[in-house]
Amino acid sequence: MPEMDGLEASREIRRLERGRRTPIIAFTASVREEDRSRCLAAGMDDFLAKPAALESLGAALERWMSEPSV
Repeated sequence: MPEMDGLEASREIRRLERGRRTPIIAFTASVREEDRSRCLAAGMDDFLAKPAALESLGAALERWMSEPSV
């Protein structure tokens, strides 16, 4: 992203949210536990490592799209 990375974008989305929570799923080639922790701390809801199996992507989308937003 030209102006901010995914971590910054997630923080900004969370800062601006009012009411419903927008699901944010990290989809990254960074697979260390440290990377996962940073994504979740920035406000992301889930973490998928590239390359992801289609089944993993589908399960994550289903999990977060079926959750009632707060």
